[in-house]
Amino acid sequence: MKQWIDLRSDTVTLPTQEMRQAMFEAEVGDDVYGDDPTVNELERLAAEMLGKEAALFVPSGTMGNQLAVMSHTRRGDEAIAGEISHVFVHEVGAAAVLSSVSLRTIPFDNGLYTVAQVAAAIRSDDIHEPPTTLILLENALSNGRVVPLETMAEIYAMAQSRGIRVHVDGARFFNASVALGVSAGELARHCDSVMCCLSKGLCAPVGSVLAGTREFILRSRKNRKMLGGGMRQAGFLAAAGMIALRDMTLRLSEDHANARYLACRLSEIPGMLVDLDAVQINMVFFRLDRPAEQLAALPELMRMKGIKINGLDGGWGRFVTHHGVNREDLDVVTDALRETAGSCLT
Repeated sequence: MKQWIDLRSDTVTLPTQEMRQAMFEAEVGDDVYGDDPTVNELERLAAEMLGKEAALFVPSGTMGNQLAVMSHTRRGDEAIAGEISHVFVHEVGAAAVLSSVSLRTIPFDNGLYTVAQVAAAIRSDDIHEPPTTLILLENALSNGRVVPLETMAEIYAMAQSRGIRVHVDGARFFNASVALGVSAGELARHCDSVMCCLSKGLCAPVGSVLAGTREFILRSRKNRKMLGGGMRQAGFLAAAGMIALRDMTLRLSEDHANARYLACRLSEIPGMLVDLDAVQINMVFFRLDRPAEQLAALPELMRMKGIKINGLDGGWGRFVTHHGVNREDLDVVTDALRETAGSCLT
């Protein structure tokens, strides 16, 4: 099988050999009955690592986020979200469809929340306005930046004083904790619930975890069943998720270092603009000032060299480092991009 260098996303990571063996040997049962010991242990481990009372294993991050919306709100409520947040941009309008909740979006500078902007977006008690009952944060952000611990603490304290719940889309929550130099549990202190993906950079093949209070998780478990997310012998998947949490979170700093290395290498290419300030986790954003038709050809040209990348959007591209790429791979990528950008895109 052809060995690709794949920088499209950290969702392309493959299960490690240890994960495959653990999945093969996993003790399983019917999780809807609560009988799957491996799922139960994964949920216990996730709750412990995130400093929450309970956790729930779900098929995807999107389901985890939408369960949080459903379980924290009532029909007709309004939630506050960032303008570039995943829950608003990439979850198919699910908050409106599944929970009858509207999203009030805020154009934060570089996606970074401020307590003043969030507080200003909270609705009044006017009879004409929907009640604000939930604040949807994200950490790390989809633009590669992380929200400071102090900002999360300020927003959570303000929300608590107003009786508003806070949920964090933590698809790359452990990347954020590593970048900030704090534990995931310390970071999760400043929210009522948090969702973490196990398949983004942590090599698990499927799944995310949602964590919060026991009462919140009980509601979320029932809502998960309603959405068709009640899995049976899910321990085969949970076995990989446990290794993702226990072991793969410990190596994320390597991905971050590789991203900084890649950013520096790319910045040496003539005509390449790299957003070095945004390299805070495992993402590198870059720009090539070329005609649209030439940029459109770049993914296929790189594919011919054994490298998978996404297309560029408005001239901007994104590379994501992960367990499946090493420094030698990144040198191959930068050399190939230098050659391609220099000869094929001029």
